[in-house]
Amino acid sequence: MEDNEQEVAAEVGISANEDKTMSANLKYLSLGILVFQTTSLVLTMRYSRTLKEEGPRYLSSTAVVVAELLKIMACILLVYKDSKCSLRGLNRILHDEILNKPMETLKLAIPSGIYTLQNNLLYVALSNLDAATYQVTYQLKILTTALFSVSMLSKKLGVYQWLSLVILMTGVAFVQWPSDSQELDSKELSAGSQFVGLMAVLTACFSSGFAGVYFEKILKETKQSVWIRNIQLGFFGSIFGLMGVYIYDGELVSKNGFFQGYNRLTWIVVILQALGGLVIAAVIKYADNILKGFATSLSIILSTLISYFWLQDFVPTSVFFLGAILVITATFLYGYDPKPAGNPTKA
Repeated sequence: MEDNEQEVAAEVGISANEDKTMSANLKYLSLGILVFQTTSLVLTMRYSRTLKEEGPRYLSSTAVVVAELLKIMACILLVYKDSKCSLRGLNRILHDEILNKPMETLKLAIPSGIYTLQNNLLYVALSNLDAATYQVTYQLKILTTALFSVSMLSKKLGVYQWLSLVILMTGVAFVQWPSDSQELDSKELSAGSQFVGLMAVLTACFSSGFAGVYFEKILKETKQSVWIRNIQLGFFGSIFGLMGVYIYDGELVSKNGFFQGYNRLTWIVVILQALGGLVIAAVIKYADNILKGFATSLSIILSTLISYFWLQDFVPTSVFFLGAILVITATFLYGYDPKPAGNPTKA
């Protein structure tokens, strides 16, 4: 009898160890995917916007639309998989959750329009800023998301989180501090284009913060799946995107076509932008705040190294390194959750 109990206990112990190993492997896989997605998208987008080729350059407005359409297709496939690969089940889910709930669907128009603006702004930013400076500055979205969470969701931030936001702002200020090397490179990158890039990033940070919190609020109020919500976002996003194409690039499209300047690199950028958010949504349940902090930090470091050695459009300074370290520290500190519960402060 005792031998049987020992065997059962041993089997339970082995099973628990296997579960821990599996969980650890999933966490490291999540870390790798997050780092790859955030780094590769920024670097390929930057490279595609600065690469000098014959003929017209691809239009960022059309790339945003194509990315939205690819996102819709990917989400439909995921819903199809969730409905046990049944076309009838897929049709019923889409009909019940989207067509039969027009008011719920319309709620996604606001964040979708903002996300479309944000995606266009990222192209503007990376056409005027190097990848490393962009990566660090874009972390200000942590600040805007926190402020919108406090005001819209009545979230309470702890002392460590408020401290991290102050450190974050200080770090970004150091990164944007003008240096002698920037003055020497003014022929290649004017102060005007640097300012345009900075304004594009700052606007994207505010739009990202608001749209993200608004989307979170909608998800909490309804029981619809994330994939259905992303189909709705993509539907409105493609409409807003096409409006942008018509308004800003209508003449160029009528002259050279919708897919003018598209090449293999352009399609890589579009696919990374389309699937990036879905990949993050899929792995985020395995990634805690510390892991996300690691992913952000590694992404910043990789972007800096590749910008310097491969793209050769960035020369880091001691002030930049100080700012980057502060931003990385703030990222970790914001996700830090001390075990002894302190008294949270509310804005």
